[in-house]
Amino acid sequence: MLRGGWASGRRPPYYPPGMRRGIVVITLVLAALALPTPALASLSIGSAGPGVHQLQKKLIKLRYLGPSGLTGVYGARTSQAVMAFQGWVGLTRDGVAGPTTLRRLHKADHRPIPWSRVYKHVEVHKARQVALLIGKGGKTVRAIHVSTAAPGHVTPSGHFRIFRKELMSWSKPFHVWLPYASYFYGGDAFHQYPSVPGYPASHGCIRIFDRDAIVMYHFATLGTRVVIA
Repeated sequence: MLRGGWASGRRPPYYPPGMRRGIVVITLVLAALALPTPALASLSIGSAGPGVHQLQKKLIKLRYLGPSGLTGVYGARTSQAVMAFQGWVGLTRDGVAGPTTLRRLHKADHRPIPWSRVYKHVEVHKARQVALLIGKGGKTVRAIHVSTAAPGHVTPSGHFRIFRKELMSWSKPFHVWLPYASYFYGGDAFHQYPSVPGYPASHGCIRIFDRDAIVMYHFATLGTRVVIA
């Protein structure tokens, strides 16, 4: 007959209380290490809380979002800032801070670097759909998501200057108001527009969303250099 579950009849080994606790802790640690690492949660429009707050702080630090964008709520403005970052680093511009975007953002440690450090000017990187506002010291003041010309239309490339500004400009060809318009070539301008998707969608102008259009309007004064490529 087996006694106490031990076939040999020997007593189970004795461990002092301190050693027992140590064995339990080690066992729990090893079990935790064996579990798969949880994936980073995605943040998108409607998200709120500390995670969004930290995301916005990093976007502000890197100049993709203005200081007043620190709200703790993931709205359209944050989505536009995320698209600017995604475009700059070569990720899909969907405005969602998924695991890949969050990892890349965590590793990012400096503002976007412009083509030129000449003060002051605006650069439009069409392949990235990002406009850089370059201020004193040749540093990027803001990086803004934009939408340039859709297929079949053209946003001109080259060196230009802002030659006309209108708070509310009427587009005769397309019969639409263009708020905060800063013209750089013929009828092409930077202007505010309600729809600024993650892909080229305009007729040739450079669309900018909401408050970012106001930032551009005040920065790009008459005579400001504009480089588009």
